[in-house]
Amino acid sequence: MKPLPEHIAGVLFDLDGTLLDSAPDLYAALVVQCAEEHVPPPPYAPVREVVSRGARAVLRCAFAERGEAALAALVPRYLQLYQDVMTQQMQVFDGIDDLLARIEAHGLRWGIVTNKAAFLTDELVDRIGWSQRASAVVSGDTLPVKKPDPAPVLLACERAGVAPGRCLFVGDDRRDIQAGAAAGLYTVAVSWGYLDGGDPHTWGADVVLDHPAELAGLLQLQPVAA
Repeated sequence: MKPLPEHIAGVLFDLDGTLLDSAPDLYAALVVQCAEEHVPPPPYAPVREVVSRGARAVLRCAFAERGEAALAALVPRYLQLYQDVMTQQMQVFDGIDDLLARIEAHGLRWGIVTNKAAFLTDELVDRIGWSQRASAVVSGDTLPVKKPDPAPVLLACERAGVAPGRCLFVGDDRRDIQAGAAAGLYTVAVSWGYLDGGDPHTWGADVVLDHPAELAGLLQLQPVAA
């Protein structure tokens, strides 16, 4: 494990698979679309594994034989269906609420960098009550590029008012680690997320953690009094 930088001022997180287990909602939308298209829905497990790759990857689980052009045509309807069910079955990962509370109590800033489209990100973050708490939210279409490009991470640092060298980037996908490292942040890979079928120990992260409580411990954040 690489030692933490001194004087950490902020923590940036990926959203889906890192802070939120949103796969149940994403799968529920796919099941509805399969019914509309008269196609049997795929099993949940392979869909959950690929949700970090976006809508096309999810749709490919059910409609791969139709080809990429047909998949692209299905995306708008899928996103509409997902927006309809968003947060109905989603859960905040165990330990995340406590971690965010500790981060805030310690005077650190936290934010979100996701490849999810902004119209979905903003509504989702608002629904779960984080819009006034996050110091920065950067979505997949905020800039012309998205992760693994470092630009969204650097923008989040700028908006949060923290220097990259004093910030962590936490994610469950190789692209999170690539983006965070390229932006000059300390990178944390988390094994509790979707992982895109990969092994987080092979991504070159500065540390790999198995539970949000381990991140609180790494940052020496004390529990928040009830």
